[in-house]
This record gives sequence, C-alpha cells and structure tokens, in this order.
Amino acid sequence: MKKRHKKGTIAVSALMAMAMLTAACSSDKGGSETPAAGGGDGAASVSREGFPIVEEQITLKMMAPSAEMANWSTMPTVQAMEELSNIKVEFETAPIDSFPTKKNLTFAGGELPDMLYAADLTPAEQVNYGSQGLLLPLEDLIDNYAPNLKAVLDANPDVRKSITTTDGHIYALPFIDTTAVWYRGPMWYNGKFLEALGVSEPKTTEELYTYLKRVKEEDPNGNGEADEIPLTSVKLDDLRMFFLGFWGIYNEVYYADKEGVVHYTPQEEGYRGYLTFLNKLWQEELLDHETFSQTDDMKKAKGAKNQIALFSDYHPYFTLGGEPRTTDPLMTPVSSEIAGTPVYGKHPGISSNGNFAITATNKHPEATMRWIDYQYSYEGATLWTQGPEGLMWEYEDEANKVKRYKEVPGGGDREEYRATLTPNYGIVTPGVNIPELTNGLRSELDDWIREENEAKLVPIAKSPFPRVYLDNERQTEVSALMSDLDTYVKQMEARFVTGAEPLANWDAYVAQLKKMGSDRIVEIYQEAYDQWDSENAS
Repeated sequence: MKKRHKKGTIAVSALMAMAMLTAACSSDKGGSETPAAGGGDGAASVSREGFPIVEEQITLKMMAPSAEMANWSTMPTVQAMEELSNIKVEFETAPIDSFPTKKNLTFAGGELPDMLYAADLTPAEQVNYGSQGLLLPLEDLIDNYAPNLKAVLDANPDVRKSITTTDGHIYALPFIDTTAVWYRGPMWYNGKFLEALGVSEPKTTEELYTYLKRVKEEDPNGNGEADEIPLTSVKLDDLRMFFLGFWGIYNEVYYADKEGVVHYTPQEEGYRGYLTFLNKLWQEELLDHETFSQTDDMKKAKGAKNQIALFSDYHPYFTLGGEPRTTDPLMTPVSSEIAGTPVYGKHPGISSNGNFAITATNKHPEATMRWIDYQYSYEGATLWTQGPEGLMWEYEDEANKVKRYKEVPGGGDREEYRATLTPNYGIVTPGVNIPELTNGLRSELDDWIREENEAKLVPIAKSPFPRVYLDNERQTEVSALMSDLDTYVKQMEARFVTGAEPLANWDAYVAQLKKMGSDRIVEIYQEAYDQWDSENAS
C-alpha cells in the first residue's frame, strides 16, 4: 500500500507563528458584525472575528477533488466547522484523477459553485478566469475578513507577491509552509554500508566516486557476492535535482542564482559537469544499469535485499525496509570543481498557489473568506488536518499546545482513520503549516529528519525561483517551447549518461537547444523575475 504522510511535520518561522497566533480568531464567541458588502446580497451580517460567522445560517456550494475515503458531509471536521460558523457547505466532489476534467467543464459552461477547494488552479487558469470575471479578486476580502491569512502574508511578503497575478489581483489562495525544505525526496546513504567500510560521508564528488567504487569492490553487505549497487535511480527523476546542486544548479529546468540572473539548466556548464560525472559512474557500473528501465517497486526490492548504497526516497526505510530508524544518514551534498558548491534548491514554501477560489456567483464572499481564513489559524489548521479534539488526538498540555495521539478505533491505520475525520486527505488544501500543530505528535524520526535538514541542507539552500505569473501570451509561448525542449533534453540526458551520445558533442547539443528556443525561455523568465523582484521590494 502506498504510504501517505500527514501535513504539519515541518516548522514555520517564529515570526510567522507569532503573527498568526496574535491574529487568530477566538474559537467560540465575539467579534463585530458587518453587513455583507461587495458581491454579497446583504441578507447576512458577517462577523469580522469570532464565531459564529453569521447569525442567520447560510449555505455555500463547494467543488473539490476527493480521495473518496468517506462522505465529506458526515465527517466530524465538517460538522464541527458548521456548528462553529453557522455556515452549511454542500459538497460537489469528484475523484482526484477526474477532477481536472470536471473543473474545466464547469468553467466552460457549467454552473459555478460558490467556492473551489483544493482545486489546483494553475497560474494560467487564475489569470484567465479572473480576467473573465469568473473568479473574484480576493485582496480586499483578505484585508477585511481574513485576519489569520493577512498576518501570514504580512510576515511573509514573498508569499503575497507570489500569489498576486500580473493584473495586480489575488484570485486564489495557497497552502503555505515557509520553512518546507524538500522539493523531492532527498538522497540517503545505507548506514550499514558506511559502517562496514568504516567511512564518514563524502564531502566532494571525488570522495563520493571513491566511496561508490569501494561499495562495488569490497562487499559491504557481507554476503560474499558482488551484488552491491552503489547508486540507483528511477530514470534520474529522483536524484537529478539533488545532484545538480553539486555543480551549483538550484533546479532542473530554470532557476535564478543568488544575483537574480536566470539560467536554463540544461545548457549550463554545471549541467555538463553533472552529465560527465554520471557518465563516469555508468561506465564503471557504479550507477545502476537498470536506472532508465526500472520501476520504483524494482528499486525497493533491491533495497530490501540490502544491495543499495545511495538512493532517493521520502524516508530511507521505504527503500531499505524494516522499521523507521535514524541510522541511514541523509546525504550531505558534496562540492565539485565549480566554486561555491554545493547548493540546494529549497522548496519555495508554497505547495500550490491555486488551492482556493471564490467565484463571481457567490452571494456571500465575505462570509466565505471568514470561513476559509480559519484554516490559516492554529485552531483551524488543527481541526482540518487532525480532526476535532478527542477523536484522533487529545491535549496533554493544552496551555503549551502539546498533544498526544489516542488509540485508533479497532487498532487500524491512523492515516486511514484520519481520512474519515477530515476532507484534508490525499489532496493539497488551503491552509498553513505551523510548528505547534505537531507538538507531542512528532516521532523520533520526524525530529531527526528536521535536525538533518537543518545541519545539511538549510545552510546552502535557496528557493530556485519564485512563483510568478505570466500573461496569457507568454504562458502559451513558454508552454509550446517547453514541450519540445523537455522531450529533447530528457532524451539527450539518457544518451549522454549511457555514452550513446559522446559528451564531445556538447556544443552541438547546446546549439540545438538555442535553436529550439532555450534563450527565449531565459528571456521570458528573467523579465518575470525582475518584475516580481521590483514589486516585492517596493
């Protein structure tokens, strides 16, 4: 069974948490009331803070994707939120895989819901539907009816800028975690191999090569067979971004360096260094020769037989098997011949900037904004990620927000039980991740991983590129160029690594990239970055 992971295991900044907790709404009573304005019909007075949000119950229609583990209407979280807010929500859900089609058909001519939840509205969709008047601008609603979200955005201006479109409006809300570290699962060492060979982690690409060679030649799994696989991957997708950092590159397609200069990765000299290194590993059979053909399950089968020395996964025991443990180190990025390396492309802190939107047909936009704003507070994030108190968890020390898990009814899986408590399962939802959410709930492994991140990745990390919006014309141009470029780059990467294409042909390869429009990609994203940077500084 595929493993799923709860949100909330990575902390956010103290400034952000403090601002949020200061602004957080009371969870029971109070607040001034304001007649509905703007798109509202004036029938309901909306409380700017506290609960209930409206004195006279209203009903809102929501469209969302669902993991289909339970009926949303009967979930304890939904029922608790209705009791708190006095807002009844009618759900129109679709399976995760078919939701994009349903979303497109709805905007193409169907009846719009009042709000879209976990909708993964792309930047192009936000600009398109916003400019057509199908989505409401949210910035004034945020300032007047979303104290929790406003506090987060005020403490993190980069986030506000990254959800503001080219016309100056905010049409959709994100899931925010400003201290998230990983873009993808990182690289891990098999701790048993390090111990058997009596070595510490390599610090340079040369030391890494030497270590991988020793793995191949010195039988660290001790079975008397030459079956060790020094480095494995699934089509390089799982290691590419991590390894590129060894040559000073923050992302696998395009990125802005520390000076704000945009680069198209596949034509950079650092990318050439990455290819050269992997080709060397391939030629000496230090890189798994099934890399371009194997599945993730095939990789895990090798790990379960204790054959793999270095690999990528969300947690090391997912590949190596056994119980969660802290004996398989997160790989320390290594330096190369390029000065200033290594670097690490850090998660931008926004998992999606199109998670929630209010449509133009919504008669109660102020109340709707108050309703979603609760998920940007500690109390609301707790309710929507962990369910109501007393079911999956209870307070051990409420004053310090320390919780403990309760026994799962029937002794079942906790995550599957959580999926019956709240809609926030298997989908990226609006809201925020704050450290207090998991006080007392984090495992020893969770805390160890945070320490590994802080020691090995955070000091060299930078977000590769802000989330920027392109106008429709440039978005269409970029999409067309990228489609052909991505296919060509992927093909050539495999050919260079395996030696089917000699690296001596690098210049011809770069010339072909430029002919296909790689420099135009740089030009478009440099303009977008400069615009984002200048507005962010103002």
